[in-house]
Amino acid sequence: MEQVQVQKEDFSDILRTIERLIDKVENILSRDEIAKSRIMDIKEGKIQGRTETELDSYLKKRGVKIG
Repeated sequence: MEQVQVQKEDFSDILRTIERLIDKVENILSRDEIAKSRIMDIKEGKIQGRTETELDSYLKKRGVKIG
């Protein structure tokens, strides 16, 4: 196996990039679990769900155009 020399600064950059990518992958893969948990909280009455109409009304009151 051949050896490759990488400067410490370059290696640190690579590690930071890898850590960001791992965080993104983790976030994407956990979205379903987060959604399921939120739906259960709404069904159990722990939090109050909002309809799309209620959210549109809220945004319009704050000057956001709804397309």
